[in-house]
Amino acid sequence: MTNLAVTSLTESSTLTNRITRAATLIIALSLFSFLTSCAVNPATGSANLVLMSESREKEIGLEEHEKVLASMPLFEDEELLAYVREVGNKAAAVSHRPNLKYTFNIIDSPEINAFALPGGYVYVNRGLLTFMNSEAELAAVLSHEIGHITARHAVQQQARGRIAQTAATVGGFVTAVATGSGYVGSQISEVASIWAQTGLSGFGRENELEADSLAAEYLVKAGYDPAAMIDVITVLKNQEDFNRLVSNNSGGYHGLFATHPRNDTRLQQAIAQVSDISGNQITQTDNTLFRERLDGLVIGQSQRSQTQDARNRYYQALLGYTVVFPDEWQIDETTTTVTASNAEQGTIRIEAQRIQENIEPRLFIRDKLGISQLQKSEKLEQYRLLGHTGVAVSPETGNTQRIAAIYLGPRVFTFRAEITDADSIDEIDEGLLASIRTFRAIQQGEISSGTEAKIKFVQASEFFDFAVVAQSSRIANYPEESLRLLNGYYPRGTPEAGEWVKLIE
Repeated sequence: MTNLAVTSLTESSTLTNRITRAATLIIALSLFSFLTSCAVNPATGSANLVLMSESREKEIGLEEHEKVLASMPLFEDEELLAYVREVGNKAAAVSHRPNLKYTFNIIDSPEINAFALPGGYVYVNRGLLTFMNSEAELAAVLSHEIGHITARHAVQQQARGRIAQTAATVGGFVTAVATGSGYVGSQISEVASIWAQTGLSGFGRENELEADSLAAEYLVKAGYDPAAMIDVITVLKNQEDFNRLVSNNSGGYHGLFATHPRNDTRLQQAIAQVSDISGNQITQTDNTLFRERLDGLVIGQSQRSQTQDARNRYYQALLGYTVVFPDEWQIDETTTTVTASNAEQGTIRIEAQRIQENIEPRLFIRDKLGISQLQKSEKLEQYRLLGHTGVAVSPETGNTQRIAAIYLGPRVFTFRAEITDADSIDEIDEGLLASIRTFRAIQQGEISSGTEAKIKFVQASEFFDFAVVAQSSRIANYPEESLRLLNGYYPRGTPEAGEWVKLIE
């Protein structure tokens, strides 16, 4: 019996080793196939690793485009959309892949971003458009995204990811074969889930620089000044500086604009090279149509998005924040505090105080609020703000409390939410945490009445002063800085008499 057992184990071991070697060979062959699936980059002429044909690239682009349309609201201004498409098509027509069918759309979001999907789909947020100050700058943004498409950056990144993933699954694959459990996976579903996210987050320094170099080339060929690339970077870097100042954090448009210095030598060299392209002249210099199409553009939250998020939203204009309280909770406020309450469930109170010491929010709760036994402790990262939250027991009442501290500008906002219904603690706490996660700064142009704030182009007078204009601006938070950012004069500078500037009405 023992000999039979030993023989059985030996044969089993031998079988497993054979299966392991066979599986390893399969993986090796697969990796070899991946590594030899190189194609010529249509934009640069260099060899790149890709795992799909152009027809499949178009199919994935269409699939993901439909998902974007289903999940992101579009800004429905026919004249502005037609104008954006006209500018985008000028650049697309002189790109390295002019035969693609390019589709341009405006996302109804105040966030400053743009992204592209494989196969010719380009999206620009309404919030980014408000910071453009010429048609050439708009063309630069669109050309940057077209550059990602022509160079197939998303497809290349997908290929690199698949190789890494395949290599990492060798052990799992062998185990599945040896145990008979099977190896089931859908490459299509895995790939499809990452395209839009990848486009929003960027493709890394080298690919972003390549996209901007291509964009500069397309600008020249379309008749625009390629220096608009530098102008756009300056505008968006100023926005990044402002965000860092008011929220102790950074963020903004992806890619080169977020990762490169203002005076990137390689980009300046690329722009200088394409500027010398023979047979091309700067002909697109009239910004009349640009101003006409952007005049009246909503800044900040649009009425549509405010209506969708109306709920029980509270605005604190003096301190510049807004938050959504649980439905049907009553709100009482003072100059610096606000309390929302429900007789059957509990209360939540928000207070503000100056940040006296540069410590992380978790330590603020422990050292400044005196709460050392914090349960369900977790970081808060929302709307470019940093905070911390958790649950504790009130020493006064014995009730469960949801505690949070969030940093916004020079202040820390503390949340103390006490739950009075002991039978529904988890359910009520879930609602309180959801409410805390809606806390953010009042966005540029957003006002508590729910009416929309819009751009108005005017010509500066001889004595134009941003500080004076800001005193009567409808912008709730940092009005002077916001106006300067919108017009490319942050942190200082004054437009000349007769120059067109954007105000908010």
